[in-house]
Amino acid sequence: MAEVVQLRPKRPCPICGKASTQKFHPFCSSRCAQVDLHRWLGGAYAIPVAETEDEDGGTPEET
Repeated sequence: MAEVVQLRPKRPCPICGKASTQKFHPFCSSRCAQVDLHRWLGGAYAIPVAETEDEDGGTPEET
């Protein structure tokens, strides 16, 4: 029989650090996948943005 070729190196679960499983890749379990989804939906992974000037060259108005 031919040897199985691994396409990706194994990496730990980004939530808890345990070994990831193929079924829940890149997580180790359904729980860790749900924790990650909650963080995305809750805005924990938001990218900070810098305030820029308006198109007309003025500063943004405060409301």
